[in-house]
Amino acid sequence: MPLNTGYAYRTQVHCPWPGVLAFLSHDYRHSTPATWAARLQQGELEVDGVRLTHDQPLRPGQTVTWHRPPWQEEAAPLHYATVHEDEALLAVHKPPGLPTLPGGGFLAHTLLTLVQRDYPGAHPLHRLGRGTSGLVLFARTGAAGSALARAWREHEVRKVYRALAQGEAAQDTSTITTPIGPVPHPRLGTVHAASPGGKAALSHAQVVRRGAAQTLFDVTIATGRPHQIRIHLASIGHPLVGDPLYGPGGTPHADLPGLPGDLGYWLHAWTLRFVHPLSGQLLTLEAPPPPELR
Repeated sequence: MPLNTGYAYRTQVHCPWPGVLAFLSHDYRHSTPATWAARLQQGELEVDGVRLTHDQPLRPGQTVTWHRPPWQEEAAPLHYATVHEDEALLAVHKPPGLPTLPGGGFLAHTLLTLVQRDYPGAHPLHRLGRGTSGLVLFARTGAAGSALARAWREHEVRKVYRALAQGEAAQDTSTITTPIGPVPHPRLGTVHAASPGGKAALSHAQVVRRGAAQTLFDVTIATGRPHQIRIHLASIGHPLVGDPLYGPGGTPHADLPGLPGDLGYWLHAWTLRFVHPLSGQLLTLEAPPPPELR
């Protein structure tokens, strides 16, 4: 498998640090201090555009850049299906396992790369988690993007997800308002999860069917917090089947929690409903759920 082109990761410094290595080791715990030191020696680090030859203190406002050399990305399903296409919009069906945007070790193996190869200039209006399948909406013009971004902010876009959760739900409908914010994670430092001090979030869950200690839900979300459905269903005692990160209560598993991009859970974005920014007509788009979610 060929290597990608490499990438420059940039981050802003917000408070004084005794050294670049201390800053990177604290904020990016996916790599050990020894690994960051080796990257400095290899000339991969710079501060404010100047390559580092030795460690140095940092002050607020500076920019640290890691020039990651080309690497071989993890395999991912490199395909998508077009659900709707016109001069302003593109809606596609993303398979599970394909990241929407670069991150977490993925650069070329993303939905964004595949779509922009076929539709230069298209940009996503939202994102799905790597393990989540279903509809992703792209704008093909600036005007369409602005109009739909405004509609999203004003909660005029209806999104329905299908989720397979653990346990049999006692009630047919649930309104979930658990706040979502950063909590400690042993490998990442922090990760979004249920948190009393987090941001307001709102989901509505409707039971589709029950059986075999599982419940199939349709979930609509009025806010768009990271991993909201996974966190919200877990917060009411119904973590998604196979979720490697979130357990009951909506917080990371106590014993070796996974990463946000790890696979194994069942979640599908199957309906989008909104007013088309050009025609003014109500548009309903659907991507049928996989057999496991029917």
